[in-house]
Amino acid sequence: MNNISIIGVGYVGLVSGACFADLGNTVWCIDVDRKKIKALKEGKIPIYEPQLQEIVQENMQKGRLFFTTSIAEGIKESEIVFIAVGTPSAPNGEADLTNVEQVAIQIGRNLDHDMIIANKSTVPVGTGDLVTRLIKENLKKSVRFAVVSNPEFLREGSAVYDFMFPDRVVIGDDTGYAGEILAQLYRPLQCSIIITDVLSSEMIKYSSNAYLAMEISFINEIANICDRVGADVKSVVTGMGLDKRINPAFLNPGVGFGGSCFPKDSRAIVEIAKRYNYEFKIMKSVIEVNERQMYVVIDKIKHFLGNLKDKKIAIWGLSFKPNTDDIRDAPSYCIIKKLLEEGTIVSAYDPAAMDNMKQVLPDVEYKKSSYEAAEKADGLIIVTEWNEFKHVNFKKLKSIMKKPVVIDGRNIYSPSELKATGFKYSGIGC
Repeated sequence: MNNISIIGVGYVGLVSGACFADLGNTVWCIDVDRKKIKALKEGKIPIYEPQLQEIVQENMQKGRLFFTTSIAEGIKESEIVFIAVGTPSAPNGEADLTNVEQVAIQIGRNLDHDMIIANKSTVPVGTGDLVTRLIKENLKKSVRFAVVSNPEFLREGSAVYDFMFPDRVVIGDDTGYAGEILAQLYRPLQCSIIITDVLSSEMIKYSSNAYLAMEISFINEIANICDRVGADVKSVVTGMGLDKRINPAFLNPGVGFGGSCFPKDSRAIVEIAKRYNYEFKIMKSVIEVNERQMYVVIDKIKHFLGNLKDKKIAIWGLSFKPNTDDIRDAPSYCIIKKLLEEGTIVSAYDPAAMDNMKQVLPDVEYKKSSYEAAEKADGLIIVTEWNEFKHVNFKKLKSIMKKPVVIDGRNIYSPSELKATGFKYSGIGC
């Protein structure tokens, strides 16, 4: 088993660290946020992620998982160090590498033995060379180290499962030895392991997210056309998905994509292309479509209610997807903000994300249940497809709403069933 360090204890770092420990490795998780590290040492998980708390607590008890704010302490016995810090969007859309650069400098200053540094953060092509240079410039002792790329493909809400049962592991290595050492760490997962050069590995991550984002925007455009011509997008997706050349997994129309990856990475790959004098026209359109798609549900509810001033609209779902409390680039934020600007009274419920949304949108009535949020509402908009929203007593819902108007932003309901119950209903493309 290996001694491992993870620098950055967000979704990627914490899940990776906990899962590596669960595979029998000794893992030190490092973060500058003292409050977060203190909570983790007490067994408190700062994020909502299924199965994560149990894995963290179990491996802490078994003496395999540790937390610290000190890079010096965390890497002193490590053979492999993962960089898993955030790379948020800069104002121009590029990835902000400030955190990565600071970590590289600190690794250099504290590195006193041979080591492999694996970049797990989503970074622009060429960042491996930057990290190598910064470590070299700050070394105080002559040691052998290698910087490799090891992008993550974890989905929030199923991150533990995705780590333990990955489609593939991608490793970028230019040294000829470090990639195979890192690959051994992943062998217990019994998945496909691709070892390529660093630049290609960095590009694989952005290309994967860009392609998936493109699929979402594509099917949203198809859904909007279906609305206009009277077709049913669900039937369209079924017919498309039976073509072996088409993977229907991401052909789910809705209010658009959000979260910490797709919006940020879509903007970043456009900027990467621009840096090399290439215009990535498809991705620019994907971003434009996604930004517009969030407001489709507002147009739909106006169709039934007219002017929304002083109307009460219930919002079910605030997180950008189910099974997470993450509201980064969540469509709900843009939708609610627009409703508030139009003088709407917004009543909202989410099983996990309300505390986070309260920090950025305090002028919302946050309720303890979905039914409470819908009481005396003039309309209801489904924004996030949490399972508890999929099984609703429609007769009860209709009896407590002021007006029986439902805009299904995730197509989780049967239009015929709601219309038969007396609702005015509209989905996305159906």
